[in-house]
Amino acid sequence: MLPAHICFMISGRDMAEAPENLLKVTRWCIGISSEVAKKNPYERNAIRGLTFHISTPAPGGVERCLPAIRAIGDVASLHLHYQDKEEVTGQPGLPVVVAIGKSGREEITSCIRKMARDGIGPESVDEHRIESFLTFKYSPDIVVKSGGDHLTDFLIWQSVYSEIFFSDVNWKFFRKVDFLRILRDYQSRVRRFGT
Repeated sequence: MLPAHICFMISGRDMAEAPENLLKVTRWCIGISSEVAKKNPYERNAIRGLTFHISTPAPGGVERCLPAIRAIGDVASLHLHYQDKEEVTGQPGLPVVVAIGKSGREEITSCIRKMARDGIGPESVDEHRIESFLTFKYSPDIVVKSGGDHLTDFLIWQSVYSEIFFSDVNWKFFRKVDFLRILRDYQSRVRRFGT
C-alpha cells in the first residue's frame, strides 16, 4: 500500500542547493501512481497528496527559489504558502503544497484566535472544531526528513499518527532509488494510529 499523502521536511539551505528536487519528487509521485493505475484501473492505492515544508527561507530569500517551486505547477496542482501569502496555480491532478517558514505552533495559535474572533465558546471546542480551523487540513501518512535527524513543528497537529522516516541522504543528493526505499519502508510498517 502506498502512502496517500507524503510530507518532506527540508531546510532553506537544502532548498537553495537543490531546488529542482521538488519537481523531481513531484514527477516521481505522479509516475508511480500512474503505473499503479495502469496495472489495475480499479486500484485506489495511489499517492494523492504531497507536501514540501521548507523550514526557513532559502539563503538569498524566498524569491530566489520561487521559479523552481512554481515549475511544479506545470505538472500538478500547486498550493504555495509563504510570507502570509497563498498562491494556487497549476494543472489539475496531484495536489502539491509548498509551505515556506510555516510553524505548527503558529497554525494552532491562529486557530485559537479565529475561534475567539468567531465567538466560539470553550464548551464547543473539540478536536473536530480545531481541525476545521487549521490551514492545512490533511494528515500525512509519512513525514520524511532528508539529511537530518530532527523535525520541525510543521503539521504538529496533523502528523501525530504519521510514520516518520529519517533519510541519511542529503536533499542535494536525493535520488529516485532513495524515494523508492522510503516507499518500501512505509509498506513494511504496521500502522497503529496511536494504539
